[in-house]
Amino acid sequence: MRRREFITLFGGAAAWPFGARAQQPAIPVIGLLGSSSSDKSIQMTNALRAGLNESGFIDGKNLAIEYRWAHDNYDSLPALVAELVKRQVAGIVTIGAEPSALAAKAATNKIPIVFVINGDPVSIGLVDSINRPGGNVTGMSLMSSALEAKRLELLRELVPKGTKIAILVNPDYPDIDFQLGSVETAASNIGQKIYALNARTERDIGTAFMTIGQQQVGALLVAADPLFNRLRDQIVALAARYKVPAIYESREFVVAGGVISYGASVADAYHGAGVYAGKILKGVKPSDLPVQQPTTFELVINLKAAKAIGLEIAPTLLARTDEVIE
Repeated sequence: MRRREFITLFGGAAAWPFGARAQQPAIPVIGLLGSSSSDKSIQMTNALRAGLNESGFIDGKNLAIEYRWAHDNYDSLPALVAELVKRQVAGIVTIGAEPSALAAKAATNKIPIVFVINGDPVSIGLVDSINRPGGNVTGMSLMSSALEAKRLELLRELVPKGTKIAILVNPDYPDIDFQLGSVETAASNIGQKIYALNARTERDIGTAFMTIGQQQVGALLVAADPLFNRLRDQIVALAARYKVPAIYESREFVVAGGVISYGASVADAYHGAGVYAGKILKGVKPSDLPVQQPTTFELVINLKAAKAIGLEIAPTLLARTDEVIE
């Protein structure tokens, strides 16, 4: 894994007073709070455990992990994290972007929290600053929301000028205003009209693609969102059925059969979260661990998927691609 792609801006070490809170068992217990489900989070949990292993903590040997999954029912997150707080876990790692991270922060200001999110943790109130998070919360940002404008530019390179382009968004996503704002600004700058399609549920996604077909949308930007990650296979299949080129936030969509993605390595981020959790278990304060951000991003193209929908990739774009799946 290219862990060097995540840069730690500052560091430090000091004792975090777990013992002042409650007597800890011989084997530490951490909580994992997931917005989605275990079967859709295998890659993330594997990378997280690898990071913990690197820090000397092995699940089932000298560490126990308590799992809580919301199955995309964000309203259940407060009750789930309350169970972990009552359990007096030594730390909480959140999976599934902003919803689980915000729920964990709202539940406790004492138990250390390590998050992996798509957007800016400062703007949504998770931390005081990137370099000095403050309080009991730190983690990794994939900066996915900040890349929506760049994804639009790449999508424009895929399709002829004048093509109708839509963006698929979840209106319940915490960073929705920034997502739409950045894309609309970028679209205006290049003279591209953009159409927003909302999807809160699996059924909504099917409806959105029906609209794509009816309105003859020629290309689609799928915004970063944990719901869309969970329904990755469905979205990729619908894009293929309607023969609409779509760009996604991560490589995983392209491996599943999507045409193109641009973003940071999800596996690296969760590996980093595991390393941070291990440091906290060893006594480092969350406030001394700066939020990590990616320094490089992957452009991945699936040529087989492109060919299946009759899309020819320009040689200039292929030349800039980090990985081509054939």
